[in-house]
Amino acid sequence: MPSSSNSPLRLLQWIVICVIVISGVQFKIHRNAQTFAQGNTPKNNIPMRQGSPFKIALFADLHFGEDAWMDWGPIQDVNSVKVMSTVLDKEKPDFVIYLGDVITANNIMIKNASLYWDQAVSPTRAKGIPWASVFGNHDDASFEWPMEWFSATGIPHLHCPAPSTSDAGAEDCSFRGTTRLELMKSETEHNTLSYSMNGPKNLWPSVSNYVHKLSSSSDSEAAVAYMYFFDSGGGSYPEVISSAQVNWFQQKSAEVNPDARIPEIIFWHIPSKEYKNVAPRFDARKHCIGSMFMEDVAAQEAEMGIMKVFEERHSVKAIFVGHNHGLDWCCPYKKLWLCFARHTGYGGYGNWPRGARILDINQQPFSLKSWIRMEDGNVHSEVILSS
Repeated sequence: MPSSSNSPLRLLQWIVICVIVISGVQFKIHRNAQTFAQGNTPKNNIPMRQGSPFKIALFADLHFGEDAWMDWGPIQDVNSVKVMSTVLDKEKPDFVIYLGDVITANNIMIKNASLYWDQAVSPTRAKGIPWASVFGNHDDASFEWPMEWFSATGIPHLHCPAPSTSDAGAEDCSFRGTTRLELMKSETEHNTLSYSMNGPKNLWPSVSNYVHKLSSSSDSEAAVAYMYFFDSGGGSYPEVISSAQVNWFQQKSAEVNPDARIPEIIFWHIPSKEYKNVAPRFDARKHCIGSMFMEDVAAQEAEMGIMKVFEERHSVKAIFVGHNHGLDWCCPYKKLWLCFARHTGYGGYGNWPRGARILDINQQPFSLKSWIRMEDGNVHSEVILSS
């Protein structure tokens, strides 16, 4: 037993050792994360792990920042973080896709909505998992003034930053919202793990249109699949996949996958009109697989040709969307599958249990499998999407 005179020194030594060990572990996690995101491969090349399928978690319709001036708004954001953390702990995915409506901008009364976006991606970032995102119809929507603010007792207590110039304070309290470009810039500049990208400047809408190659674990030049991300509009844009985006896909797919030999997977937020045509009616669910058939499909405003292109391209295997919180099905359509994710966030309408759609991509032979992981840990609705 050490003497009392040596105890403080011994305690100090143990504290120093613990700090060094913890720092070393944190550095290793950070270094491994940076290796994935900033390795020798290009940013649009996502490598598979040796000997394992590639697993993706889809987080849809989180709606962070909703009614932030009331008690329940921040609480539901905390609950959304818990859902994502549960899914990440149970599934341990290689990659995460934020499938739109990450925030409810029409409820966010500060200029910099990226603060809420940052909170939404925090569970994924904390676990060192890379991710990509697309925009939904709420992410850059205009602020909607709550009617109760105009009552005698409802005037909000705003705490605007102190102005450094004569009109800077007014600008910070203008509720002008945060544009798609600003949200994307904030995400990509402050997160080495983000694989989100701007699209070509001459493309409209252009912000979250990009393609990533999922590459072989043994050869980074060999593609296992291509993942295409689209901005389906809403907010500051009409809710469409535009003809310009159709042309972009045709050009990009001809460039990276000219013979359509490599499987292609599509991600956007608002379902196309073909989702309405394939949706189960009444109790006739045909070959659809899912657990929630609780509402009609809320589709894009118009069809500009993207679905016809997909129908004629045999390499397109599946499309994944969010938007409808009461739907989580996958239905066969022509030679591909149309799938909804699962409402992940506690923001937005509906009180159905939360969860996330999981994708499992096998390299050799190629297969695409999916299921739903719920916030209580249960799993259901497994479906093979590559047949």
